[in-house]
Amino acid sequence: MPSADHNGTDRCYLCPRKCGARRGEGEVGVCGETNVMRVSRIALHPYEEPPISGRLGSGTVFFCGCSLRCVFCQNKDISRGAASGKQYSPKALADELFRLEAEGASNINLVTPTHFTDAVIETLSIAKPRLSIPVVYNTSGYERVSTLRSLEGLVDVYMPDFKYASPSLASLYSSAPDYPSVAIKALREMFRQVGRCQYGEDGTLKRGLLVRHLVLPSCRKDSIEALTMLSEALPVSDILLSLMSQYTPEFALDCPHKSLHRRLTRFEYESVAQHALALGFDGFTQSLSSAVKDYTPQFK
Repeated sequence: MPSADHNGTDRCYLCPRKCGARRGEGEVGVCGETNVMRVSRIALHPYEEPPISGRLGSGTVFFCGCSLRCVFCQNKDISRGAASGKQYSPKALADELFRLEAEGASNINLVTPTHFTDAVIETLSIAKPRLSIPVVYNTSGYERVSTLRSLEGLVDVYMPDFKYASPSLASLYSSAPDYPSVAIKALREMFRQVGRCQYGEDGTLKRGLLVRHLVLPSCRKDSIEALTMLSEALPVSDILLSLMSQYTPEFALDCPHKSLHRRLTRFEYESVAQHALALGFDGFTQSLSSAVKDYTPQFK
């Protein structure tokens, strides 16, 4: 299967890590995966933002592996190359997308799909002409523009994170000092493809860009700077911002960074929320009560 960006070789350069692994020959990349598409969970998920969840839930497809590998990842059971997960061919996964639509999914929500871009493109090439619901690309924001361009016309809604403004913080927590500059370029490309937010009669998002930012403990100033960077890169009136307070320390207790071993304070979150309001963002905030493990899906 030809890659969206292998630089003319059999090595993988799909994500900004550009690790060059021969994944087609069974070698594991930084993402923890070969090029055989593995999925941990396919189900309706009601705990996304309202215009994503809709009435019955978003049709989520949780892929195994991840190229960013944050130390506080709440999906680490599947993001770290764990043995769990089922292999899918593009045809088999397309059939699952049709099933999700038949069950009433408001959209198809592809969660952390970047390292399987080749197979995802093949899957959507089969499914997209028959789907009547939008396709959501749910990502860390750590994306190569060239890889995103290969998805143009197949994705209706981009739902990336924008995690950090500081290269040093991105290096400390995600081993990716280039994250801020890479992610801003990626978000600009996403917006170029899908444009301003468009809604259906039921209020669900049919097209557009919804950017998530998780406020981390002791990182209030970086969050404020991240939102400022975002407001300078994109028209705030044309996108949605989801400002998340759901940081849960249980997923980071084994990491050495003590500041991540506590919950977010009300002051930390509300000061960032006030800054978002001052910048003119439209979107969503969360109650601090959302910072519990109960909202994390059970993976098998």
